[in-house]
Amino acid sequence: MFIASCPLRVSLFGGSTDNPYFVKEYGYGSVISFTCDLKTYVTISQDKFGFNKDHKYIINYSRREEVSDVKDIRNEVVRVVLEHFNMPPCQVTLTSDAYSQGSGLASSSSYLISLIKACLMFLNRNLSETEICALAYKLELSFNPFCGYQDPYGCGVGGYKRIEFLRDGTVRFEYLPDDVLRLYDLHLVFTGVTRNSKVVLQGITQNLAKIEPLLETVESAYKSIKNDETDKFLYLINEGWEKKKQTCDLITQNKHIRQMDEELTEESTVLAHRLCGAGNGGFFLTFSEKDSLRIPYDNVKINLVSDGVRGESI
Repeated sequence: MFIASCPLRVSLFGGSTDNPYFVKEYGYGSVISFTCDLKTYVTISQDKFGFNKDHKYIINYSRREEVSDVKDIRNEVVRVVLEHFNMPPCQVTLTSDAYSQGSGLASSSSYLISLIKACLMFLNRNLSETEICALAYKLELSFNPFCGYQDPYGCGVGGYKRIEFLRDGTVRFEYLPDDVLRLYDLHLVFTGVTRNSKVVLQGITQNLAKIEPLLETVESAYKSIKNDETDKFLYLINEGWEKKKQTCDLITQNKHIRQMDEELTEESTVLAHRLCGAGNGGFFLTFSEKDSLRIPYDNVKINLVSDGVRGESI
């Protein structure tokens, strides 16, 4: 059995500037994000006893699929990866530490990377972390043409980092001092709302000029991190979220999302917050003093991790 894992990424600044249409138009995108201790897991195994006499692909996730042809697999992530590697009949299981449907934590990219890593181990092949990320992005584009560059690179390469994307395809990383992430408690707050990110991402691309101001916030945040200006950092989290909402009405289209946003803004124990990912569902991220958060919503504390994609065979 081959087991691979990949963390989910939490984006703090610059989301939407990594949109491929924005990078093509403006030549540059930049985000600041980190990998957290919530992960996706993929296992690949084969029947050693011969009970799978029909030589089927057996896929287990929130549902179960048994098919004879890879092209019949309904799970897009599994289908595109198994097709790419021309994998033989096998059993694939996908699980996660967090509810991943429309989470805003790049779970699709994380699953892609985990599955790519598991296939590489199965086939006794090697790719570097960044090569796996590049392949994951290429495969995700086949079923989500609006996928941002930051999703695979934010998940597959671990740590707290600034990532820059150039029009020529260059991706640059700079690891950042993580004092601010350790000084406060970080929680993911579930909105109870799931959405198809493709719809929101497509809406965001309709007016790329509205995205450009987010780059200014990234630059300011980068300086605040390097200069250890924690108050300014928290201010910029909130400012960046306000700017993000102005890029597309779909981001806070859901009434419950708007209500939660207002309540988190007014809650004194929440020092800063923003909605993760494309918007209109998934999780809010909150910053609070240690052991102080008081909100009436389901939430989980998260921590920074330095590891990206990992794999082992047992």
